Amino acid sequence: MTTHGDLADGEHGEHGADGTDGWPDVPGDTALTIRIPEADPLVRAGFPAHVTVLYPFLHESRIDARLQGELSALFAGHDAFTLTFAEFGRYPGVLYLDPWPRDPVQALTKDLTQRWPEAPPYRGIFGAGLDPHLTIANSEGPATQEAAYDELESELAPSLPLVCPVRTVDLIVWDGFRWQGRAEYALG
Repeated sequence: MTTHGDLADGEHGEHGADGTDGWPDVPGDTALTIRIPEADPLVRAGFPAHVTVLYPFLHESRIDARLQGELSALFAGHDAFTLTFAEFGRYPGVLYLDPWPRDPVQALTKDLTQRWPEAPPYRGIFGAGLDPHLTIANSEGPATQEAAYDELESELAPSLPLVCPVRTVDLIVWDGFRWQGRAEYALG
C-alpha cells in the first residue's frame, strides 16, 4: 500500500445535468477505484478516468491500520489484469466506455461486499450495483444527450481500443469539495 495526494473533483460528487447533486456524498465518504490514465484524454466529465470498484466504501473514520491491512490482503489475493476499452455504452445522462473483461472488477466488488456487507454498491440505489464502466461524459440532459453523445462517440472512436494494465486499486476520500487519494493497494 502506498499513499498519494489530490485526485481532483470526482464523479460521485459532481452535479447532474439538472443542477442537483448526483450522489449524496458527505465528507469522509470513501471509494475504491481503478485509475485508467490512458483514458484521461478522452474524459469530458471533469475528473480522472477510472473504473469504480466500490462506491461508497466505509466512512474514513473507520479506516484504521487493521482495516488497511485487510484491504491490502484482499487485493493481494487478486491477480493483476488488463482491461480493454473498445465500445461505448450509455446510462441515462452518461456516456461511458465498457471495460472488457468485466469479471476481474466484479470479483473485486464481490469480495469487498462479502467482507463489508454494510457497503452496498452505489448505496443500494441500483440494486446490486452498476456494471463496471469508465465515465466519459455526464453533463447532458435528456433533451440533448443522444445527439451530443453520438457526436462525442464519433470524435473519440478512432482512439479505441485502449488496452490498460491494472496493477493497483486506489482508496479515495471525499473531503466535501473533491475526491482525494489516500492509499493505493497492489494486486497480487
